[in-house]
Amino acid sequence: MTPPTPPRTGRPGANLHAGAWWIWALGLATAASRTTNVLLLALLTAVAGYVVAARRTDAPWARSYGTFLRLGLAVLAIRLVFAIVLGSPIPGTHTLFTLPEVPLPGWAQGVRLGGRVTAESVVFALRDGMKLATLLVCVGAANSLANPARLLKSLPGALYEAGVAVVVAMTFAPHLVADVARLRAARRLRGRDDRGVRAMLQVGLPVLEGALERSVALAAAMDARGYGRTADVPPAVRRTTAALTVGGLLGICAGTYGLLAAGGAGAGYGLPLLLLGLAAAVAGLRLGGRRSPRTRYRPDAWGARAWLVAGSGAAVAAAMIAAATYAPAALDPPAVPLAAPTLPLWPAACVLLGLLPAVAAPKGALR
Repeated sequence: MTPPTPPRTGRPGANLHAGAWWIWALGLATAASRTTNVLLLALLTAVAGYVVAARRTDAPWARSYGTFLRLGLAVLAIRLVFAIVLGSPIPGTHTLFTLPEVPLPGWAQGVRLGGRVTAESVVFALRDGMKLATLLVCVGAANSLANPARLLKSLPGALYEAGVAVVVAMTFAPHLVADVARLRAARRLRGRDDRGVRAMLQVGLPVLEGALERSVALAAAMDARGYGRTADVPPAVRRTTAALTVGGLLGICAGTYGLLAAGGAGAGYGLPLLLLGLAAAVAGLRLGGRRSPRTRYRPDAWGARAWLVAGSGAAVAAAMIAAATYAPAALDPPAVPLAAPTLPLWPAACVLLGLLPAVAAPKGALR
């Protein structure tokens, strides 16, 4: 019998830094948060899907993209159902149909159940739901492309404890999907039905048991490797580290909000505050790394390909933020009056920069 084909591993030197994939995906997500144009959102979804199809591996976490895509479609459907059943604040003149309306008491003014459903309200709900669905797709792309263990390996020592919790949370969904697929295949081999509510309930207990076993194994591996041991540092260094890290993170949040704001006073101080926050946070993390002495075996290098992948996502986000200042009507078309969406050429061309990882990233590399 022919042995099974092993997963693609690639050469050790061809590894792409996991942080580059997350920066690329967050750049696409930032661009999606700046527009409600369904054509641009569909283009962003297509870009993310193409890169995932071209560069994901056969690892368990790489199979989670389909689940995030279905989750996005479910979110879109729920948003449309809420708009139809509960109504929408968007006025409209094009009536699609009328549902039986349930009378509500006076304290529920502004909320309705049923009634007239207009095309304007449905289009508005479709745009909002598609924006959230695109954000989920971008996060799913990062989960499918970036190896969470290597991402944890690249974190600074000061963030290692928090990073373990984040990585465990990020890997839960991909491993859950892999366990469900494995158990459904086992049921099919035994001649049992793998569809329906009853089959999913019978699969649920083994899935939860497997998740618990992985958590226990992770805790045992961390304990065997001396996880949690810290070095003694002076109290002044600890206080300085805490002040720099917390202040830097607050500056990053405030600066990011200022940059993402559509206009107003926040746009002026956003970039300086973001740079100051980054400088303070980096200084705090370097000082905090003294309390968590650890070595890295064959650390992932941030090379030219990582710069290209991360830079493509950052370029898409920057271009969409810039486009929102000079062409707000194209990125956020009004629902009233009802009109067909148009594709702005310059923002669409900038979105296509997100396809660069399909060429720049190493194919089949261990991520």
